[in-house]
Amino acid sequence: MNAFYEHHKDSIRFGYRCFDRILLNGLIQPFQQPERMVGFFSTYRHLHPVSRDILRGTAEQFQLWVKEQAEKWNAPIVEPPRGRRDEFVDPSFRDARPDQVVVILKAREPARIMTAIGDKKVNRWHLQIADRWVVQYNFYISDQYWGRMFVRMCPYLPFSARVCLNQHHWLANRMREEGIDFQQCSNAFLRCGAPERLQQLADTLTAEDLASCGRKWLARLTP
Repeated sequence: MNAFYEHHKDSIRFGYRCFDRILLNGLIQPFQQPERMVGFFSTYRHLHPVSRDILRGTAEQFQLWVKEQAEKWNAPIVEPPRGRRDEFVDPSFRDARPDQVVVILKAREPARIMTAIGDKKVNRWHLQIADRWVVQYNFYISDQYWGRMFVRMCPYLPFSARVCLNQHHWLANRMREEGIDFQQCSNAFLRCGAPERLQQLADTLTAEDLASCGRKWLARLTP
């Protein structure tokens, strides 16, 4: 028996079950192997060996693309302050249009990146994956279907990505579509005019709902 429920059951108006934060990790599988990375640069870029300058230049091209896209989207690139990022970006979501990138947070965060180890004088290098703190971009988005979400993109090879979704925002959109009255407070519903329907909607979420959103935004946020 749930002790919390037994103690507070007289004050509980309704209950429901759903996912809170959902994290989808994205990667380019061949780029996880240094030897295949060497083959890519040799075959498609005609560059050999793959030096530290080449890897740095690739990251700089990605960052330049982000800046150009941010101007087109009218989405500011800002460094987040200390504290909760969700509260910091709240004002950016006011009056957001469907599928709009509302703000981009630029921050140094840990990532697994490809590094070049070698000697610049003789131009001899080998590649290896290493953990580093590097600048990454967090794209905060008002998705037409999922609502509020963000995608973290690493500009350094092998270009890892993370899509962060929340079923509460997804459910809020579904209830708006059906005209259900509710009150949402961050990651919880405090009031719902149709609790049974809320649970039914929560149970309809599928893996394809997650995958389609991930594919959509990874395609849009890749140069």
